[in-house]
Amino acid sequence: MIACDRVTAVLLGAGYSRRFGPGDKLVHPLHGRPLVRHAADRLAKISFAAHIAVARRPVASLLPPPFEVVINREPERGLSHSIALGVAALHSRDVDACLIALADMPFVPTAHFERLLAQFTKGGEDRIATRSCKRVQVPAIFGRSHFDSLLALTGDSGARALLRDAPSIPCEAALLADFDRPEDFLQD
Repeated sequence: MIACDRVTAVLLGAGYSRRFGPGDKLVHPLHGRPLVRHAADRLAKISFAAHIAVARRPVASLLPPPFEVVINREPERGLSHSIALGVAALHSRDVDACLIALADMPFVPTAHFERLLAQFTKGGEDRIATRSCKRVQVPAIFGRSHFDSLLALTGDSGARALLRDAPSIPCEAALLADFDRPEDFLQD
């Protein structure tokens, strides 16, 4: 296990889930557990400085310790607002970076998060992204030098622009599956 006492995990799960329908996809069961638990359980295995989850409603009872929950009361402002809330929650802490992950990506293995951390903690990089095919995306780690840029993001595209030229670690596309629709929950 990699000790990451200078990095905070930020798990984002505050979207509207419009493609899912009227229910809350984060609490919908996948392999017998709420969707949000899959990513949260994997992140909880890593000794981050803190574990923060950004959600639309209280989900603390669904999360493993040591997660803290930040409520996004304005999800209509898009993914960037969730990122800003997560970064604001750690901005005053004595940390060097944050790892941003999505709660609706249940198959990202702990080993991938650890590879991102290992590459980042080697030094010299100010961010590290995940790469699948030719796409660079989250999960990603952003150094403190990017906190102000993360706080200033707007819209629903997240931090994609900040990752364009970031170094990256490969991950299989199947492990980066994003659960958005009810039929996504039917896959094994």
